Amino acid sequence: MTDSIRISELLDLKETIAAEIFDGCTFPWEVLPKIQSFIIKLGQTLSPEEYDHPSEDVWIARTATVYPSAHIQGPCIIGRNAEIRHCAFIRGSAIVGDHAVVGNSTELKNVILFNGVQVPHYNYVGDSILGYKAHMGAGSITSNVKADRSPVAVRCGDEKIETGMKKFGAILGDHAEVGCNAVLNPGTVAGRNSVIYPLTSVRGVVPPDSILKQDGTITKKNG
Repeated sequence: MTDSIRISELLDLKETIAAEIFDGCTFPWEVLPKIQSFIIKLGQTLSPEEYDHPSEDVWIARTATVYPSAHIQGPCIIGRNAEIRHCAFIRGSAIVGDHAVVGNSTELKNVILFNGVQVPHYNYVGDSILGYKAHMGAGSITSNVKADRSPVAVRCGDEKIETGMKKFGAILGDHAEVGCNAVLNPGTVAGRNSVIYPLTSVRGVVPPDSILKQDGTITKKNG
């Protein structure tokens, strides 16, 4: 079952400016400690004709829309035609992909959002990676630290994969859909095209092309 949570099975690397960060990695969470330094290195290579550089370690595509009330702290790269809405709070170490939406009162920290991702309403996304066109409904969050502060493990069926990281939120595969007010507990991995019902507390791995209901039942998607 661990094959389903490998980078190649979860994420289309053609849909992110950060593809190079995944080189030599097997599982996507392996890149989380590298995001900050990667952004600084990559940002220095971006064309000034395409990207503004308004403050230290912050690069914003000239075609992006950033509302005046948004707060952006570096290191950060915001991609082409992205939209950073009212009162968004980007705390740093964030890559926001092309055509992505970071919405009202949404907070980001140490994340990679692939192209087309939407976190549009009251979301917290920390120490996480969201694949191409993944979407988080209003109020849904990633919980990135366990209550006892112990290292996060990914539970995949009967297997337990130790990550060694105390901060690790969630990985959403391409086109994953998270319902309103769902909580993605530390170490959650949602497969490609998966759906998580609203108000669900999620732990472990949600298989690709499946639906996770509030009672923990997992069913296959039709079609």
